[in-house]
Amino acid sequence: MATSYLDELSLELRNGTSEKDHPFRYATMGTVGLDRIARLRTLVLRHVGEDYTLSFYTDKRSKKVLHIKENKNVSLLFYHPGKLLQLKIEGVAVVIKDPDILKPLWEGMAESSKKDYTTVQAPGSAMDTPQQLEYLREENFFCLVEVHPFKIEYLKLKKPDHLRIRYSREASGWKQVFLVP
Repeated sequence: MATSYLDELSLELRNGTSEKDHPFRYATMGTVGLDRIARLRTLVLRHVGEDYTLSFYTDKRSKKVLHIKENKNVSLLFYHPGKLLQLKIEGVAVVIKDPDILKPLWEGMAESSKKDYTTVQAPGSAMDTPQQLEYLREENFFCLVEVHPFKIEYLKLKKPDHLRIRYSREASGWKQVFLVP
């Protein structure tokens, strides 16, 4: 029975990559670096791969890349308000900087989106005014973050009873356990 819920979460995640207005297009990612403080940020889901590997684009100078280097364990949170569906995903993040992988992604990106990865200063740098923002013409800091999940929690808020299921990755596949909501 839980397979249908695993199929549902897979479909919703994949819809997040292809439908601009789908709530799962955006996820909140939490990282914890050496400072041991949880840092949250919103990311755009770009791809769902084998075994629910999730891909996001980022600037390789961003704090999230540093945090992943310091501690590769991350958490993601997705919420669909129309379906009252929440997914919590825990996994291992990997930063991909391989030009052979990045080049086709970069070339397929809209020119307006490329600006996000070409600022002279790193994301989070202080500026006196927004007009100080400068862009590079020939260089970019684009990279890919892949999250390889090891735990997924599905929570469906419904009447008369909510439904909560934890999926854990094991050698034989995804093991499911129903949880008290």
